[in-house]
Amino acid sequence: MKASIGFKFRQCCALLATALIGLSNGSPQLLADEALVTAEKTAALQDASAEPRESIAKFNSAAADRAAEVDRLLAAMTLDEKIGQMCQVWPEQGELTPALVESLRQGEVGSLINCPDSKFIVEVQRIAQTESRLGIPLLIGRDVVHGYRTIFPIPLGQAASWNPELVEQAARIAANEASSEGINWTFAPMVDVGRDPRWGRIAETFGEDPRLSAALSSAVVHGFQQEDDEGLHGLVACAKHFAAYGLSEGGRDYNRASLSIADLHNIHLPAFKSSLDVGCRTFMTTFSEVNGIPGTAHAYLLQDVLCDSWKFSGVVVSDWNSVIEMVAHGFSADEAEAAQQAVNAGVHMEMVSPTFHDNLSRLVEQGRVDEAALDNAVRRVLRLKLELARNDSANQSAEKSVATGATAPRPGAKLLHPRSLELARRAARESIVLLKNAEQTLPLHREELRRVAVIGPLADAPLSQLGCWSVDGSPADAITPLAAIRNAVGDTVEIAYVAGMTSSYANRLTELAKAQKAAEQADVVLLFVGEDAVLSGEARSRMTLDLPGAQAKLVEAVAASGTPVAMVVLAGRPLAIGAEIDAAAAVLYAWHPGTMGGPAIVDLLLGDAAPTGRLPVTMPKHVGQVPLYYSHSNTGRPSPADFRPLSQSQGKDLPAEFQYRSHYVDGDPFPLFPFGYGLTYTTFCYDGFELGAAAIGPQQTLAVRARITNTGTRSGVETAQLYVRDLAASIVRPVRELKAFRRVHLRPGESQAVEFALTADDLRYFDNQGKSVLEPGKFAVWVGGDSTAALGGEFELTTASDPSSQSAPAVARAPKVETTKQPVRADSGT
Repeated sequence: MKASIGFKFRQCCALLATALIGLSNGSPQLLADEALVTAEKTAALQDASAEPRESIAKFNSAAADRAAEVDRLLAAMTLDEKIGQMCQVWPEQGELTPALVESLRQGEVGSLINCPDSKFIVEVQRIAQTESRLGIPLLIGRDVVHGYRTIFPIPLGQAASWNPELVEQAARIAANEASSEGINWTFAPMVDVGRDPRWGRIAETFGEDPRLSAALSSAVVHGFQQEDDEGLHGLVACAKHFAAYGLSEGGRDYNRASLSIADLHNIHLPAFKSSLDVGCRTFMTTFSEVNGIPGTAHAYLLQDVLCDSWKFSGVVVSDWNSVIEMVAHGFSADEAEAAQQAVNAGVHMEMVSPTFHDNLSRLVEQGRVDEAALDNAVRRVLRLKLELARNDSANQSAEKSVATGATAPRPGAKLLHPRSLELARRAARESIVLLKNAEQTLPLHREELRRVAVIGPLADAPLSQLGCWSVDGSPADAITPLAAIRNAVGDTVEIAYVAGMTSSYANRLTELAKAQKAAEQADVVLLFVGEDAVLSGEARSRMTLDLPGAQAKLVEAVAASGTPVAMVVLAGRPLAIGAEIDAAAAVLYAWHPGTMGGPAIVDLLLGDAAPTGRLPVTMPKHVGQVPLYYSHSNTGRPSPADFRPLSQSQGKDLPAEFQYRSHYVDGDPFPLFPFGYGLTYTTFCYDGFELGAAAIGPQQTLAVRARITNTGTRSGVETAQLYVRDLAASIVRPVRELKAFRRVHLRPGESQAVEFALTADDLRYFDNQGKSVLEPGKFAVWVGGDSTAALGGEFELTTASDPSSQSAPAVARAPKVETTKQPVRADSGT
């Protein structure tokens, strides 16, 4: 009976549409189509509502059988309600408009992004769960990237800690703070590999190396989601941007990525796979086109790799407006085709742009999108919401909590908790890299200080200290270096503060004479330079890597005073600042360190803690070198380690051994500082290198050992790094690849043996068909304090079932290698 009534209703609407054609100047066929679709929608709602409303059970957050609950809900949903679960809406201006309220009541919204506050979240959840037909809660999304109210260092800075446990703890605090406000979904971590510092979003990456990125990405997912057998207790994590977004051509954001299948799998996918392996529930597509196809419609990435090969069962969300932007790409003819291409490729939810809402019903009617694709998407969304509903607030009724699932705000949860701030201080400390320390300028000795000059535009710039994507962080909560210095030394030391310029990118020095005078009269200059936060992040690509504005002139003028200069660089990318580093006695690279960045910097300046940070990226000498990264492939004519450019050959022709090599004629090809580099207030020595066997088989593990000795006078932390090279392979392999790392704390004079377990899986790579390959052959291995490590040996991977029975001699022990770690050149000919 209901079906018959619905059919007659649709017939009447179709006749009415035909009659209206004559009253319009529009296309008769288009008007008829639109009227028919409208009729179908109305009829579907009438059919669904013909059954008494109370007989359809609402979303059951406590369902014992989640799969059965998903099936029940899906069977009860109209087509429009299904489409609604695939739509993420942005409440512009933070207003709960009548139109948004009606959309929530009609089940046309599955998620909201960037809600203004927790009161707004409570109200929209109440409407969705008590006034819509099925009472399905909302996913509440927000960019909680490196903290919520307590802001931690930018991800690139966190990567410099080389400390996954610390990074996980930071993510856990961010999740606790954000979820206390009703947020249950974050669009982080960003796991794209960043190898071009011109690209503004390198600040959001974990650097240039796939292995380090994978380790840290997994840690962040763990910290955000806080998963147990009952479900997710923090935030749903989102690995983005799938994939190769970091390869944006020319370092220009949103630009194309062109790469081989081998590079895609070997470099740009490992961190995504590791995120999935620890349970990441959502993935976000890339804005950019990958080999000619926008990531939002890339069936190879979304279907073949992610869902089919990796068996991903979570939700794929597009990036902001990226579905509709495929029209501008020149990939989609119109918005309807963009929606069709995105859904058919494997996008399950659209962020902000309305192409799903406006077009999917018609596309299903026309057969251009199979409703089964919508069912697949909605099933994933519902499953995720049920997992969130197992949060400890889940079983409260809507009447008691006004919001079920993991979205119920917990106003009792404290933001900016003292323990959170202390961890933020520690994270900032461990992210800071000591690049130079001539004549042990640092640490400073309090008892010897009488007058300190604090100079530079970033000494007291709390907003820039927080860094990009500090969405909910407040500059009022940040403690700047200037404030921290004053607090640390009290009235015993005179502090002369001169900003020198109005911002880091100002082209005019406003207080040059004052800065020079302060420097001349001081015992030491603490010079704070770098980039304002607005110069890094999304859509913040730069053509140069110099200090912005007139800062180079400020450095030169202050250094000319003759007073020792300890320079602190706050930036969202590695800068090419060799001249400025040469002018300073000591250099700390602090990135954008977050809320507690000031106290962390002062801890290191005054020696209350020692630097432990290591570079997660290669630092170039000149922008013309980029992209520059340690794990490059060799050419047939690599540059020798002692290469000298034409400018150093005194006007003569290059020596024969330097001609026709991979190089620049106006500069050497080596970095300013190599990947993995970082000094501390002591020194270390590596020796005692040995391998557990001369050869291993496919199922065996090779022990790689070395001894590290603290040869200095202070305790310190050394990050031991293991690198491997496949000496001959079917595809040319990188000159070195990081395979493992370990932080070791040593007292003065203390030695400790470190052992790494190298497996055959560490020696695998992907070929240009995307297949995992394990080839027998010889490999070189090194252990040391950065990517230029010299201590090492060779071993062989065999196909023998028991290579340990072979009589090949063990690799001889290597000699000692001192790691004073002054700036060194990376040997690109290795």
